[in-house]
Amino acid sequence: MKVGSGFDAHKFEKGRRLILGGVTIEYELGLAGHSDADVLLHAVTDAIAGASLGTDIGGLFPDTDEKFKDIDSRLLLREAVKQAALKGWRVGNVDATIIAQKPKLSPYRYDMIRNIAEDCLLDEEDVTVKATTTEKMGFTGRGEGIASTAVVLMYKTEGKNTYMEET
Repeated sequence: MKVGSGFDAHKFEKGRRLILGGVTIEYELGLAGHSDADVLLHAVTDAIAGASLGTDIGGLFPDTDEKFKDIDSRLLLREAVKQAALKGWRVGNVDATIIAQKPKLSPYRYDMIRNIAEDCLLDEEDVTVKATTTEKMGFTGRGEGIASTAVVLMYKTEGKNTYMEET
């Protein structure tokens, strides 16, 4: 088994949708970024890449590559899970935290969990998504952006590759 940790942060920008965990959040600002700027899925993808692929999300999907411009981060997460599976690794569980002063995220939490579970080939009970504030400290506390952290447990599979059977 291996443990991976991931982190991502993006600043707010007018004229963009706010997407977290593959869910569109009702808010007047979105996050700036090359892709859809989904900090939650980027942190999860980063954790998977670190634990099982010896790289990070930028190594897998560089922001200098136009094919990733405005891409749905769920596609990136699924590709990282697939690449890990091809090396004999599976995701065991995901524990993620979104750090944001605003907006309120609890109404969207279940949909985020469902998306991550689906993309990582997990049961929903194996995914935790939490949200916290920084008590108005730092860039997230001042409402300048959102950050996210994630920890994943990866385990080696035995025998044939099970990823292809489940997708």
